[in-house]
Amino acid sequence: MGIKSVARNRKAWHNYEVIEKVEAGLVLTGTEIKSIRDGKVNFKDSFAIVKNGEMWLMGFSISVYSHGNIWNHDEERARKLLLHKKEILKLYQKIKERGFTLTPLEIYLKDGRAKITIALVKGKALYDKREALKKKDQERDVRRMTERYR
Repeated sequence: MGIKSVARNRKAWHNYEVIEKVEAGLVLTGTEIKSIRDGKVNFKDSFAIVKNGEMWLMGFSISVYSHGNIWNHDEERARKLLLHKKEILKLYQKIKERGFTLTPLEIYLKDGRAKITIALVKGKALYDKREALKKKDQERDVRRMTERYR
């Protein structure tokens, strides 16, 4: 079946410097997978935390399935992430020591199962964000100029 990207957190690339990426599974209930397949997800204000040796995804919104019934899910509920214990401990120690944050970057379907890419990130300063935008604009201008002269 392969991999089908459902949604990406573009804001995370702008606001944070990505240090390390990890793939995790999601524990879903009822109609959540159907909403994910429809692309009804929202990354706004989402992050991951470690609680009691388990990793949880907070603030990640999966919209209610349109053809659902009384067993539809709660949009904003905390969702458990499936990772190996060693991976969780490694990420937890980095978060505690250096003040990093865990944020989701992308949700996708891999062989019919929902997976999410979680990243260990560090916040960018305002001048870093401006520098990144400036660089992106310059690259776009160069690309336009080269296309024009071809």
